[in-house]
Amino acid sequence: MRIDIITVLPEMIEGFVQESILARAQKKGLAEIHLHNLRDYTLDKWRRVDDYPYGGFAGMVMQCEPIDRCITTLKEERDYDDVIYTSPDGEKFSQPIANELSMKENIIILCGHYKGIDHRIREHLITREISIGDYVLTGGELAAAVMADAIVRIIPGVIGDEQSALSDSFQDGLLSAPIYTRPAEYKGWKVPDILLSGNEAKIKQWELDQAMERTRQLRPDLLEEQ
Repeated sequence: MRIDIITVLPEMIEGFVQESILARAQKKGLAEIHLHNLRDYTLDKWRRVDDYPYGGFAGMVMQCEPIDRCITTLKEERDYDDVIYTSPDGEKFSQPIANELSMKENIIILCGHYKGIDHRIREHLITREISIGDYVLTGGELAAAVMADAIVRIIPGVIGDEQSALSDSFQDGLLSAPIYTRPAEYKGWKVPDILLSGNEAKIKQWELDQAMERTRQLRPDLLEEQ
């Protein structure tokens, strides 16, 4: 799949998208992530992409023209399944949404900045608005990076052990069960005997029971949503 991220601060996430799982996915040819500096799409000699809002409100607003020019240029090159705006107003990002987006061919993520974007862009060009949480960030770059990571890592072939990705927290609406590794005992702290038993059926049941209990204790809201 291809993800095009439109931002006024490409430097903020350049390193992120070239490391770890995202780098592996791109080297394998399973994903492409392209960053677009919005300032490259303005005709203003100062490369300004924002202006004061009508009505005398506080803050600065991202202008229509450079955003429209950038999205139009990209759409002339290929079709896009979604044009996503990172916004606190959007639907809450979740594992099911990441799963859904990982099956798309091409998506655009527009990073919000300043006070926000001219509402006409949201009305005419944006197809989906997504928030990563109920808090305010300086810009949408971190949100775009979070989304890209969550989406790309579950594309088949990106992670060598696909079962690992499928057993991550939230994939089945539950938190993960506790996990352990060698040594079996450290400072008197012991790994549960069941995990050393070799009884696969009992281990699976233990994992489910633990996942349910941890979810009940730590994130009961997840159980209410099911």
